[in-house]
Amino acid sequence: MNRLEQLLAFCEEEPNDPFNWYALTLEYQKSDPQKAGEGYDKLVQDFPGYVPTYYHAGQFWAEAGEEEKAKAIYEAGIHQAEQAKDFHALRELKGALQRWMDEWEM
Repeated sequence: MNRLEQLLAFCEEEPNDPFNWYALTLEYQKSDPQKAGEGYDKLVQDFPGYVPTYYHAGQFWAEAGEEEKAKAIYEAGIHQAEQAKDFHALRELKGALQRWMDEWEM
């Protein structure tokens, strides 16, 4: 069983564990951008409180040229990090948003 098959099995066994979907989405990002995008959308919709999603999802959509979606994802992540009092993630998300906005406006 390869890594992708293992991650799919984990998602099947524990569909309510956001980490399983997160790991699967990161794996898809290496080989299947469409499935990665679907994975990020699922994570944001089904597990909005799973803060690690937002940094990678924002970066993914920014690189895909989906500027408005990327901005909305970063902003949602900032809100979720504030709610969770996850100050490390909050700093990372604010920094990522600012760096990306500086580049995007150039």
